[in-house]
Amino acid sequence: MEGLIQIYCGDGKGKTTAATGQAVRSAGAGLTVVFSRFLKTDGSGELTVLRDIPGVVMIPCEKSFGFYFQMSEEQKKEAAIVYQEVFRQAAAAAIAAAEKNDTVLIMDEIIATYNHGLVDREELLDFLRTKPDNLEVVMTGRGPAPELMEAADYVSEIKKVKHPFDKGIVARRGIEY
Repeated sequence: MEGLIQIYCGDGKGKTTAATGQAVRSAGAGLTVVFSRFLKTDGSGELTVLRDIPGVVMIPCEKSFGFYFQMSEEQKKEAAIVYQEVFRQAAAAAIAAAEKNDTVLIMDEIIATYNHGLVDREELLDFLRTKPDNLEVVMTGRGPAPELMEAADYVSEIKKVKHPFDKGIVARRGIEY
């Protein structure tokens, strides 16, 4: 398999859902999937199912710091340490898996993490440039930086036309998370 780089971006609901669908499709075809998350803990419904699929390796994000704009400077520093470690674990697991099998690495919400400097930008870009040939990389999030767009082979934008949050309806378990 020739591994490419995919981005699911935009202000609409469905970026994580699209990445999760890619994980299911890939695992169903016999590929190894490494699934990692940034900015979110592991309490979302799709992760329960992904954990039960053979060939899917979950890299946990054990701490959430809320929205970036609500973080204190101290929380931003701590978040950068936590998310950098999640990135390194995910990258190492994906590289190791790719030595044995075609592999897909999903980094959910890595784009915002990158944009806010909560992962080492050069390290992520270097990883994308030097990844194994049989490693597909999927990144999600809003507003990808130009250098991420440049690195990508696929970019799918999910646009919000209407959303229940606009009417004050908060995220619902099993639907939005």
